[in-house]
Amino acid sequence: MRKLALALVTAFLVAAPAAQAATKLTITGAGFGHGIGMSQYGTYGYSLHLKTYDFILGHYYTGTALGQLDSNPEVKVLLQGGKRSISFSGGLNAGDADLDPAQTYTVKRGGDGLVLRDASGKSVGTTPGPLRVDAPVGQALRLNGTSVPGVTNGLYRGSLLISASGSRLIAVNALDLEDYVRGVVSGESPAAWPTEALKAQAVAARTYAITSDAGGGLFDQYADTRSQVYRGVSAETPSTDAAVAATAGQVVTYGGQPVTTYFFSTSGGETEDVENSFVGSQPKPWLKAVDDPFDNVSPKHRWGPFRFTAVQVKHKLHRYLRGGFKRIKVLQRGVSPRIVHAQVVGTRGVTDVTGPQLRSAFGLYDTWAYFTTVTTKASKAKKAKPAPAPAGDPTGGVAPSARAAAAGAPRVEGTIAPARAGRWLTVQRLDGRRWVKATDAHVLRGGRYSVAVPRAGVYRVVYGKAIGPAVRVG
Repeated sequence: MRKLALALVTAFLVAAPAAQAATKLTITGAGFGHGIGMSQYGTYGYSLHLKTYDFILGHYYTGTALGQLDSNPEVKVLLQGGKRSISFSGGLNAGDADLDPAQTYTVKRGGDGLVLRDASGKSVGTTPGPLRVDAPVGQALRLNGTSVPGVTNGLYRGSLLISASGSRLIAVNALDLEDYVRGVVSGESPAAWPTEALKAQAVAARTYAITSDAGGGLFDQYADTRSQVYRGVSAETPSTDAAVAATAGQVVTYGGQPVTTYFFSTSGGETEDVENSFVGSQPKPWLKAVDDPFDNVSPKHRWGPFRFTAVQVKHKLHRYLRGGFKRIKVLQRGVSPRIVHAQVVGTRGVTDVTGPQLRSAFGLYDTWAYFTTVTTKASKAKKAKPAPAPAGDPTGGVAPSARAAAAGAPRVEGTIAPARAGRWLTVQRLDGRRWVKATDAHVLRGGRYSVAVPRAGVYRVVYGKAIGPAVRVG
C-alpha cells in the first residue's frame, strides 16, 4: 500500500547560526520631582478651578490644618561655600567695627582667624569668626560674585554670616522668616500664577523652613532645590509679596504641630506615599498619595520616549550592570505608580536598585517610569533536503507553504521586555530615508517574536512607543 507523501517533507526548517543581537531601551514616564506632598503644577491647576489656598494645602497634606506662629524666627541660608575670599557692600557694621555701606569689603583667612579689609586693602579687624555683617534697617547687603542658585552680585536682607569651613570660607544669609519666604515664592512658583496658588506656595515654603535643617549648625537651608529655591531680594515681586503678607505666620500643622511640607513640580496625576519615594523613610500620615486631577497643565505631566542603545545604557548603569545589558525588571511600584524597587538584569547577573537610583542614573524627571527593552537579530532559515516524491505527484511531494519555507525566507527575531503575549508589534523596513511598514505580528510567550520579512533589507521592530535597533536582514 502506497504511503501518502503529503508533505512527506522532511523539508523542515533548521535555525541558521545565530546572528549578533542588538538592543535598545525606551523609557517613558510621568511627573517631575520626588512626588511627595504638594504638586506645584497641580496647585496651579486647582487655582484655575477657583480652589482656595487652604483647600489646596488640605488636599495635598492629608489630615492637616492651618496654624499660626507666634514669632518670626531667623533662618540661615547658605549662599556661597568653598571660597578663598568673600566680598560684600552695603554693610553698616561687622562685629564691633563700623562700616561704610558705600564701600566694598573683603574677608580672607589669616593666621588668627578672619581678616576684614576695606577697598584699599587696609585691615579693619580680625576675628576668630564667624563674622556677622549687618545692613542698615530696611536696606539690603550685596554679596559679590555668584551665589547659589546662580545669583550674581545678589542683594539680601538681614545679615551675612561669614565663617571658616575647613581651609575655605562660607557665606550665610541670616534673616527673618517672613523676609526669607519673600525670597522663595517666585523662585518656586511663577509670579504670574493666580493668587491662591502663590498663597499655598508661601505657606508650604514657610512651614518647610521651620521644620527642616539641612546644615547642621552653620546654616539651616540650602538656597537651591536641596532645600528650596531662594534668590533674595531679586525674587521679591508685588504678587508674591502680597501672597506672603496675606498668609503671614501661617503654617501647615498635623495634630497641632508644624510638619515638613515637601513640594515638587509635577505629579503626573497622583502624588506618592513618602516611604515609596524616599525609599527607606518612615510613613507619615500627612504625606500620603492623593489624586491630582488638574496636574495635566504641566509640560512634564507625561514625558518621553527617551531611547538608548546598549552602549549608552552600559555607560548610564555602569555602577549596577553585570556584564551586557538585558533588561530592567520592576519589582515594586508605589501607589502612583512610581518605581520603588527594581532589578538591572545583565548577562552576568542581576543588581537590586531603587526607583530613585534609576532616576539618577538615567537623569529622568521622575521615578514614575516605564522601561521597555527590544532585542533584535536577523536570521535566515535554511532548508534541509526533502524526502523523495512519490511517482506521479505533480507537486514534487512538497506543499507550496513548505516550498516557501524551504526557500529560506529571512526573519527578524528577538525579545521585548516587558511585553504581553498576543499584543501586536510592527516590523518596519528602511526605504531610502523613511521607515515604512513591512508587516504586523503578535508577541509570543515570554516576549519573544519571530517574523518573516519579504526581502533583504534593514528592519526594526516597533512595540507601542518602544523602537528596537535597526538590523540588516539577508
